[in-house]
Amino acid sequence: MRPFPAPEALVRDHTIYACVMGSRAFGLATDGSDTDRRGVFLAPTPLFWRFEKPPTHVEGPAEEQFSWELERFCTLALRANPNILECLHSPLVEYADDTGRELLALRGAFLSRQAHETFARYALGQHKKLEADVRTQGAPRWKHAMHLLRLLMSCRDLLRSGTLTIDVGDEREPLLAVKRGEVPWQEVESRMNHLATQAEEASHHSPLPEEPDRRRIEDFLIRARRASALQPDPYDEVVQGVVPGRAFRQL
Repeated sequence: MRPFPAPEALVRDHTIYACVMGSRAFGLATDGSDTDRRGVFLAPTPLFWRFEKPPTHVEGPAEEQFSWELERFCTLALRANPNILECLHSPLVEYADDTGRELLALRGAFLSRQAHETFARYALGQHKKLEADVRTQGAPRWKHAMHLLRLLMSCRDLLRSGTLTIDVGDEREPLLAVKRGEVPWQEVESRMNHLATQAEEASHHSPLPEEPDRRRIEDFLIRARRASALQPDPYDEVVQGVVPGRAFRQL
């Protein structure tokens, strides 16, 4: 049996979708902005037949790169994880094979009113951290304050329209002013509270369904796993040749 493949090899050889996220995807990039890359890989099905399972996520191999195994990615997206949902809606797609394109075609199936709860819960946690910074250091981390405003805008607009748009468009300059610390914290916090109220109001009459379409997503995952199992793969020897020259007896 071959050694278990390195995590970097799974990303290199089995990525189905890759995109750029962070400030570049949000329309907030400046000269010093990093390029954050995110991706989804489909671990070959035979690897799941071992006691040791493939990783659910991999950091690297490049700097600022992070990837999820498809099942983990779908699980988080069904829970309306903000970071995962935004990956599916990045305007900067770098790669997508047939399976990746099908995943993108299904991105609407992940959206539901549950996004309000998860986005709001994440925003609340970030808001508390900013308040702690103000108490201990006299000012928040302005970059984090900017991104929290952006997230709250995204949540409000998603609930209002049923569409997740992550490029900030005309809000770029006002948000960058927050990042530069040009807007008083009291005003920034007031904006955050106002956006949270607007999102709450939008959640009551949102065009989004109450829950995501779990059945469609699960069907997609099962088909992807089956297709992978039928593909020639260097890891197939896990099961090939276990009993050389003999067939398995059907019970």
